[in-house]
Amino acid sequence: MESDELTLKLRDVRAASGLSLSKVAELTGVSKAMLGQIERGESSPTIATLWKIAKGFQLPLSALIGTAAMRDTKDTGVFSTVTFPGSIEVKIVFPFDPALGAETFHVDLSPNQSHESPAHAAGVTEEVFVLNGTLDVLRNGNWVPLQAGQGLRFAADVPHGYRAGDRGAAFLNMHHYSQPIEFPEQD
Repeated sequence: MESDELTLKLRDVRAASGLSLSKVAELTGVSKAMLGQIERGESSPTIATLWKIAKGFQLPLSALIGTAAMRDTKDTGVFSTVTFPGSIEVKIVFPFDPALGAETFHVDLSPNQSHESPAHAAGVTEEVFVLNGTLDVLRNGNWVPLQAGQGLRFAADVPHGYRAGDRGAAFLNMHHYSQPIEFPEQD
């Protein structure tokens, strides 16, 4: 992902909300200094930081990492990949659809790679469907093993995580939002 793309999304979302950096820091738990660095393109946020920002704004993750073109499912750009340095790689399969209250990602994990996620907004549910490899999902403090072709639905408004087996894993990750979400206007 290009840092300019994220810079524009965060700045646009903050501008649309009419909030100061200080108020956004208070809402998201991300420092004012870090938010400023992200807006100026001086820092690439981790996926955990993006989730904090999305949660604070009560927005889906793809509102911060997608582009206007990615919202058109006829556009080949829907399948853009976002790489978070030192973390996971996320491909947007279906960006947030307000009518469905959902978004879908394709996630690849390297062999034995793990990723733990903080709690998302209240009422968010995730579904994971393993495409290949083996995957353990941290749910309610316990690791649940899944094989290719298996899936799991769980509450994502609590800490949770993913851990690939010895050969890595690829999985679909669907996020369902129970609260109505207003998507920022696009130019």
